[in-house]
Amino acid sequence: VQLQASGGGLVQAGGSLRLSCVAFARVWPANDMAWYRQAPGKQRELVALSGSDDATMYADSVKGRFTISRDNSKKAVYLQMNNLKSEDTAVYYCNVRFKTLFDQHDYWGEGTQVTVSS
Repeated sequence: VQLQASGGGLVQAGGSLRLSCVAFARVWPANDMAWYRQAPGKQRELVALSGSDDATMYADSVKGRFTISRDNSKKAVYLQMNNLKSEDTAVYYCNVRFKTLFDQHDYWGEGTQVTVSS
């Protein structure tokens, strides 16, 4: 499975960006599709997740500002980010997870830089 993310960039505080991630995979759909981020000097953290049952979850810090969506027909996951803040500056990674009865497999994209200027 290969993941290709795009949509990052430089934006002023209060602005918006939309991240996209497309999967190149023979087996589909994935169980979970998610976005993580890692800021300099910090651990990677979960930003938003979309489950195979269409359930979503968000980090408290982005609730009400970010929206995750997925399109299984396009093997894609998106992250709409509104009202961006300087603390949202990070490298954003898309992730897909395949689950079986006995284990799970995670795949990661290379990351896309989001920089929010204050």
